[in-house]
Amino acid sequence: MPLRAKIINPQVAARAQMSTDTIREVPKELETDEPNDVLFNNLYGLRTIELNRPAKLNSLNASMIRKIFPRLVEWEKSDMTNVVVMKGAGDKAFCAGGDVAALAIQNKEGPEGYRKSMDYFSIEYQLDHYIATYRKPYIAFMDGITMGGGVGLSIHAPFRIATERTVFAMPETTIGFYPDVGASFFLPRMAGSVGTYLGLTSDRLTGANVFYSGIATHYLHSTSLPSLESRLAELRFKDYDTMEERLAVIEMTIEEYATGLPSGEPILLGGELRKAIDRCFSKDNVADIIAALKEEEGPTKEWAEKTLATLHQRSPTSVHVTLRQMREGRKWSITETYEREHKMSAKFMRHPDFAEGVTALLISKEKPKPKPKWQPASLEDIQPGDDIAEPFFQTAGGPPTVQMVTDRDYSEYPYQSFGVPTEQDVEALVREGLWTRDEILEQIIRKKNGRQGISTIVDEILDRKTILYENGKVEWMDEA
Repeated sequence: MPLRAKIINPQVAARAQMSTDTIREVPKELETDEPNDVLFNNLYGLRTIELNRPAKLNSLNASMIRKIFPRLVEWEKSDMTNVVVMKGAGDKAFCAGGDVAALAIQNKEGPEGYRKSMDYFSIEYQLDHYIATYRKPYIAFMDGITMGGGVGLSIHAPFRIATERTVFAMPETTIGFYPDVGASFFLPRMAGSVGTYLGLTSDRLTGANVFYSGIATHYLHSTSLPSLESRLAELRFKDYDTMEERLAVIEMTIEEYATGLPSGEPILLGGELRKAIDRCFSKDNVADIIAALKEEEGPTKEWAEKTLATLHQRSPTSVHVTLRQMREGRKWSITETYEREHKMSAKFMRHPDFAEGVTALLISKEKPKPKPKWQPASLEDIQPGDDIAEPFFQTAGGPPTVQMVTDRDYSEYPYQSFGVPTEQDVEALVREGLWTRDEILEQIIRKKNGRQGISTIVDEILDRKTILYENGKVEWMDEA
């Protein structure tokens, strides 16, 4: 690691760090946009964005993006802005996703409708990228349903707060699409094969398990959020405080409102189930995942059977594309992620499965909902030699590469130290061979400032990944 030059005057350091880079033109609100689908509020140093379509579960559309984008740019440039909070109106949803029904209807209009759909993806991905690289502290209240486009507004934030009402999912394979909004970046970077499992199956996580999985950085009861907002408005920073210093203050402020994790909600993706997920979803092709699921016995056999049934309900094309996405995306930077996803989305807009899935499951008024007729119809219809995913990863042709509004980029989340402990954190201490299990737990809890839920997460990792000896020391178990 190169040595840092010591800067005596902290104000000079701040100006060097916070110097503004070029921000290209961002979308502006149109006269035809809905007037009140996003609400903004200023309270001292706090700036709040409230998605305001509760009847539509705050689903994201272009009108909302065109309001949010310029306001975020304005706040980032302002010395008066200390913290930005993104939240949803009502008690059911933060944001249930993008308005994919509107996209499917547009695509039926021909080339003009297709262009409108791609214009939407362009500004959505530009906004998500801007949030992912934002230079003010940004907090997402993931209170209620948080799916698809709502994940894009929250998952890249340094602070993501789950509540007892949170329902997280990337449900795209159910509608003949793929996990977008930066999922190529965040899902492959989740622990083990959890991200691959969530991406392929569209499985849901709720409440505290959104925190345990690392999708959220904190868990609070929903009744605490208004008080937290008021407290965040009171925070004051020195002009020369670094982003890390500001985030550290915010982290402890959030923790002031922690009232405990629900006792009857254990870690779902842990223990034997987590081992089975890693066994099965670490495979690099769909056929091997299917075969591994069929081989599961004992306590995970029932889970494996349900998961097999689930995969066979999803779009076969989506399943294959998503698996390759999980392997490719681990190598992409945050900017490349959105550039590549834009091209992938363009391919899906012209694929019959997207219109079929959205029409059958979201638009159709039939009861029960009709079963989508996928093309190809089943996973078994795809032969080993059929590289069905390849066209979605070709960069030549299709729409021009979408340009982000800034040149900011990174290959790993810059503030992930404010999240939950990772298996790598625990493994590093175990492999030092110097500490007992209790000492390892104590060190990580201390490093995380005694935060709520940290001991539960570390205990699960140690139970699953280590051997405990009589002297209290532990040995890390390498994968077979």
